[in-house]
Amino acid sequence: MGDAAWLRPALLLVIIVALWALAVQIFNIPAYLIPRPLDVAEAMVDQWQTLLAEAVPTTLATLGGFALSVAVGIPLAMLIAGSRTVESYVYPLLVFSQSVPKVAIAPLLVVWFGFGMLPKVLTAFLLGVFPIVVSGVQGFKSVDPEMRDLVRSMRADWLQSFAYVNLPQALPSIFSGLKVSVTLAVVGAVVGEFVGANSGIGFVLQRSIGNFELPTMFAALVILALIGVILFWLIELVERIVVPWQASRRVDVAATA
Repeated sequence: MGDAAWLRPALLLVIIVALWALAVQIFNIPAYLIPRPLDVAEAMVDQWQTLLAEAVPTTLATLGGFALSVAVGIPLAMLIAGSRTVESYVYPLLVFSQSVPKVAIAPLLVVWFGFGMLPKVLTAFLLGVFPIVVSGVQGFKSVDPEMRDLVRSMRADWLQSFAYVNLPQALPSIFSGLKVSVTLAVVGAVVGEFVGANSGIGFVLQRSIGNFELPTMFAALVILALIGVILFWLIELVERIVVPWQASRRVDVAATA
């Protein structure tokens, strides 16, 4: 099952690349519009040191924004799920904030905090915190009321109830939000680099577009996608360790299907 899980997307990727190369050849698409996959591969080989070096600040900004999203999102989800008053005040504003384009906010962050790492981290945070809050609220609200009554009858305090009932039952939903959040954090970091940065994958993309270096741009996009995939896989790996019953349930469902 594990091998099949990796072989299927790899096979689909090979098919997509083959169709890409075939379409460029058949329709005679000029290189300044869509480069050949071979040209992109050559750009990655020739510039791999530069691309890896530029991937470091993007990854750091992503991890910083994601960590801040977790630190703020999970406690906020607990407050919203545990208090109708907090929910009535905070939740609508949180939803409203998602309608504001982060591309419009990023320049303000650069003006306020300069051209350092902080604006990129904050942009990644603004994109990554919402899925964590939404999934966390759903997870904490879905805790079985009978389990809550059981721990109360056993005279457990709030911390024990949270550690043994609320958090374990909410973890599957929380991890779903974490996996969405970490991919959005990558996007947020790149948006921050577009607005004001002299390093990072976003800077490489902006420079490549300005110089019409499409193979380099596509190579940077591949690196960016790899960052997102690796971080997503790491979150899923942590989920399998922390919430093993959820992973086994998915295996059982797949086997049944």
